[in-house]
Amino acid sequence: MGVVVIEAAAKSCSLITARKALGHRHPPQFPELPLPTPAPKQNLRQTADLHSKILQRLGPSPVAEDQLIRDLGVATTTVAPALVSLEPDGRIRRQRGGLLSLSD
Repeated sequence: MGVVVIEAAAKSCSLITARKALGHRHPPQFPELPLPTPAPKQNLRQTADLHSKILQRLGPSPVAEDQLIRDLGVATTTVAPALVSLEPDGRIRRQRGGLLSLSD
């Protein structure tokens, strides 16, 4: 599928391999994956409502982010920016393994 050379000597086999890979840039095309459509912009009231729903769903016990998104029934592209804005405000805490909880 690809060749990545991080570091190589000027006349190394790694560079020979990379040059050969460049010569094979046109093998059978792989289907392009569809890009997710961006979520429509939310107004201030919608954002506040989503923040409220997130905070009501979270507690001191960690919840997996993907489970939170399923529970809310809202698109990931809508929930992710809300989580990003709640985190620096100190309202929620992100933990290892994709877990979220309310801040202490």
